[in-house]
Amino acid sequence: MFFTNYARKVKGKIYLCTKITEMNMNDEILPRGVQRIQLPQNVDERGALSFLEGGKDIPFKVERVFWITDVPEGQMRGAHAHWTCHEALFPVTGSFEIEVDDGERCCTLQMNRPNEGILISAGVWCELRHFAPGTACIVMASQPYDASGYAHDRDEWRRMVKDIAS
Repeated sequence: MFFTNYARKVKGKIYLCTKITEMNMNDEILPRGVQRIQLPQNVDERGALSFLEGGKDIPFKVERVFWITDVPEGQMRGAHAHWTCHEALFPVTGSFEIEVDDGERCCTLQMNRPNEGILISAGVWCELRHFAPGTACIVMASQPYDASGYAHDRDEWRRMVKDIAS
């Protein structure tokens, strides 16, 4: 199993959350709740085909799919954490950097292969930046959009994560 359930109290509400518990690919030291995903890739004279199945290649049922394109130079996407939603991100074409932070450990990863993505569990802060021209990133989410489920202020998020841990 990829996730372990636990309760989290945020702004007076209790949420059932999960965190990743399996070892990361190649024993990388990534923030808790972050895991690289490598998908199958079939390559022949016709090109390359990659695929994923919710609940198999990613450990949740996909409730929402969205994509990010045409990000102007110098602009950033993300810059938030979800309190209960998990996401899987893949660079369909092009490249970008993603910074992921669990409140204790932070790292930046280069995303540039369409069959290699990243799984981000609820509670992890992420920022996507340095998009190459023509980049397209697809994101699968475990929940429908809910504006109230986001943390947009990194300092406030850090305080809440610290309070939850203690």
